[in-house]
Amino acid sequence: MVELAFSTNAYTRYDLPEAVRRIADHGYAGVELLGDDPHAYFPDFGDGDRDALLDALADTGLAVSNINANTAMGYYDDAPPSAFFEPSVIRADDAARQWRIDYTKRAIDLAETVGSPAVCLATGRPLPGTPPEKASDYLREALADILEYAEARDVEVGIEFEPELLVENTDEVLALIDDVGRDSLGVNVDVGHAAVYGEDVAESIRRSSGSITGIHVEDIVGGRRGKHYHRIPGEGDLDFRAIFDALDDVGYDGFATLELYTYPGEPDRAAREAYAELERYC
Repeated sequence: MVELAFSTNAYTRYDLPEAVRRIADHGYAGVELLGDDPHAYFPDFGDGDRDALLDALADTGLAVSNINANTAMGYYDDAPPSAFFEPSVIRADDAARQWRIDYTKRAIDLAETVGSPAVCLATGRPLPGTPPEKASDYLREALADILEYAEARDVEVGIEFEPELLVENTDEVLALIDDVGRDSLGVNVDVGHAAVYGEDVAESIRRSSGSITGIHVEDIVGGRRGKHYHRIPGEGDLDFRAIFDALDDVGYDGFATLELYTYPGEPDRAAREAYAELERYC
């Protein structure tokens, strides 16, 4: 049975323990932890931060659905307001790429500490001067290191595909998983990303059967080839009955995590209304 979780990346105006407690107030069974500033940017995330988080999780009884390590905005003093994936695991600069590998390992450490089954990782965009073929080589080299580390800690790594990234659709992520050939590598399916790319979301889920480490849920206006802007379910055009039926069909029994970082000024409303809209499907 699928349960609902909510990502703390909607609560960036609150510290991480307060975000966890607020999410619990809205009925969710799980919480996704933002592995980035201002919640768990790992170079600054110390023992006191970890202990305060563990206290909040114990107080609320929430399970952790995933560690979201897609971005590392805290790395830059002037990071843009939109999602930014640098330094990525496909960066040509060896030191920058290694920094991101080590950062992902810290996300895996947090997953082990809080009992999260997985972390998610975006590939990033090939930068000028790095052809996609070379970027793919960098990705596989980075994953070999990351997956060895994850497997020793019983944590899965889910690649989150997104339009315009190196891995941007279901075909590409499944080909990567098959090529790497390790059970610890899967896909974190973001339903909005599949829709914006032009895929049938339910079919993407069915094709990913057996490889799904987690699900990100949001609504999209326009659905197929719509604008990539995360909206509260019910405010867009996605067919959530079909999405949850597909999850049932493939036997997925993890969390569907609401990712509504687009509502930083009203995260409680977003959490409340999203839960009310989706609880009937669970």
